[in-house]
Amino acid sequence: MSLAGVTIIMSGGSRGIGEAIAVRAARDGANVALLAKTAEPHPNLPGTIYTAAEAVEAAGGKALPLVGDVRDDAFVADAVAQTAETFGGIDVVVNNASAIDLSRTEDISMKKYDLMNDINCRGSFLLAKSSIPWLKQSANPHILTLSPPISLDPKWHTTFTAYTIAKFGMSLVTMGLAGELREDGVAANSLWPRTAIDTAAVRNVVGPGLSASSRTPAIMADAAYEILTRPSRECTGNFFIDDDVLEEAGVTDFSVYLNGGEEKDLALDFWVEPKGPHNPDLSLH
Repeated sequence: MSLAGVTIIMSGGSRGIGEAIAVRAARDGANVALLAKTAEPHPNLPGTIYTAAEAVEAAGGKALPLVGDVRDDAFVADAVAQTAETFGGIDVVVNNASAIDLSRTEDISMKKYDLMNDINCRGSFLLAKSSIPWLKQSANPHILTLSPPISLDPKWHTTFTAYTIAKFGMSLVTMGLAGELREDGVAANSLWPRTAIDTAAVRNVVGPGLSASSRTPAIMADAAYEILTRPSRECTGNFFIDDDVLEEAGVTDFSVYLNGGEEKDLALDFWVEPKGPHNPDLSLH
């Protein structure tokens, strides 16, 4: 299968993993509506919704940049309507927008707590909910949320409780929608990286020293592509890890995704276990 002519509506696609997924889809000739607040360059985060749209067009797709806040009900409803009107429908929802703050409970402000939950969990729920009528009309409808497998291992619940709640909330959106929409043939899955991914946002929060221990966003883009080209009725309710998806698709050389370091030195992301040789001292948890 191909994403040629497929219409994707994506939250937070102005840079990083979201932009990489959009550009990968555009190489097939996909239509991509990008919902993001970044109309002007951020002092610490390069890229805007317009530079991402230019990258989509340059890759061979069609872009529709829509500036607004995924927390705004009216904006999301209008963005869904504009996307469907412009491209004739909606086939794929990608819930990529996410806020991160790794503060401990006693240190985090409730404003930050609300921000993360409103963008991550509520935003994912709202964009998916608003798109369902169009997805039900698609030949191969998918909802893909960038969120982790839910783990109750105590080691994941010793710090950053607020962020964990916000990301697991996104994963609950996947679980619920997979069940609700299964008979309609609408797939709902989550995708998460095994290792740290080198994005400007991660460098801004965690620090630049992690870059050589990270993979590039291309691994998430390629994994998302593999998921979104699967038949939706045969692929739903999964919590995928990027390198597992690609390995199943026949990829054997992951060195192309390195960001200057070595495989053995890759830092694990949150909520995932190592696969192959990784330095435990570099794990993010």
